[in-house]
Amino acid sequence: MRLLEEIRAHFSQRNVDGQRRFGITPATEQLGVSMAVLRKLARAHRRNHELSLALWAITPPVHEARLLAALTDDPARVTAWQMDAWARTFDSWDVCDICCMHLFRRTPFAFGKAVQWSARNAPRDTFVKRAGFALMATLAVHAKDEPDATFLAWLPIIRREANDGRNFVRKAVNWALRQIGKRNPRLRRAAIAEARRIRLLDTKAARWIAADALRELETQR
Repeated sequence: MRLLEEIRAHFSQRNVDGQRRFGITPATEQLGVSMAVLRKLARAHRRNHELSLALWAITPPVHEARLLAALTDDPARVTAWQMDAWARTFDSWDVCDICCMHLFRRTPFAFGKAVQWSARNAPRDTFVKRAGFALMATLAVHAKDEPDATFLAWLPIIRREANDGRNFVRKAVNWALRQIGKRNPRLRRAAIAEARRIRLLDTKAARWIAADALRELETQR
């Protein structure tokens, strides 16, 4: 594939080393191509569903090809099956988050998958579960017309999963709580109250989630 050759031309071991310091350690081949370069490549291939599927299906997988797949796919053609299939193969937080922020949130399945994936507790599903909360966080930012009731209904789910000590999960749970709280004053008050309830769970993960969220939300004006 010619586009893969273009990606490989931007290989940077220095960037690979830097990404690994930030916890990006995929099982796939890692080329250290910056997001700025990938976004530039993506601009020439917007809404190209077939290309995106081909990039994701490259064997053996290439980390940056999957990032580019998320940037070039057409959300109108993404199916619920595709979302599940891609989520099952997430192996790093950046692929998970880019898929959620740039592609999955724009599909009609986003709200349902956020709830469904948030309950995934198997060890192999760490990034699937993260994706559930990453969707909650990004929908709280971008779904401008969604009623408060949707996000209020997610707060008990956030509390339910706040004891999950897996680093990539607890950070996403915290992210979702903070973004819901930053949406408007009513939701900020509700998120602060939920964070205080989470704090009472008294596990290491819950205490961290609550403290970090309260630090931001209680100082927000």
